[in-house]
Amino acid sequence: MNSIESLYPDYDVLALQDEWDATTRQIVNQRLGPFEFKLLSTWQQDMLKAIARQLAYEHREEVLTWIAAHVDQKLGSSQGEAERRPGVPPQKELILAGLEALEQWAKAKFFKGFLSIKEEQQLEYLQLLEVGGLPQDGGWSVEKQKELFKKLAGLIISAHYSHPWVWSEIGYGGPAYPRGYVRVELGLTDPWEPKPARLS
Repeated sequence: MNSIESLYPDYDVLALQDEWDATTRQIVNQRLGPFEFKLLSTWQQDMLKAIARQLAYEHREEVLTWIAAHVDQKLGSSQGEAERRPGVPPQKELILAGLEALEQWAKAKFFKGFLSIKEEQQLEYLQLLEVGGLPQDGGWSVEKQKELFKKLAGLIISAHYSHPWVWSEIGYGGPAYPRGYVRVELGLTDPWEPKPARLS
């Protein structure tokens, strides 16, 4: 169960999926699994899930698995790679090497891998990574550490907020096409949008 209490406890965006076009239904339902991993090993998947628990405050295995699957898909694509900052390696290289670096940093300090240390210790490491505060050996400069954190956070958070269970929790009514939004004035909602339980 997610630790964040929803304002829309009775809302289920998937109950409205018949109003979406067929392609949209297919895309959204694929986020529920099962997933086929083409790049990430089981250990790499578990590392990403552990990081996602910290960055997205998410503990449901189904959602965490989707996040790992989303990253697996993105790392297999070169889309957006032309926009990298100078000196920053491709995202596949950066993230796969970064997961291994987190493992080695944890072993150097705690004598056990990242997945075996306490969650508060994992969070501490990620906080240090965000500001480039981990050891700079192996070419892990301050800027490269910051880029790794930024890339991990971007992929994880975008995946998290694309899961339909999370849509329901935040009151997002799903893709507007083909029905569209009509009541766009402040404070007004369309009939198919949820109403916050605490305000009703």
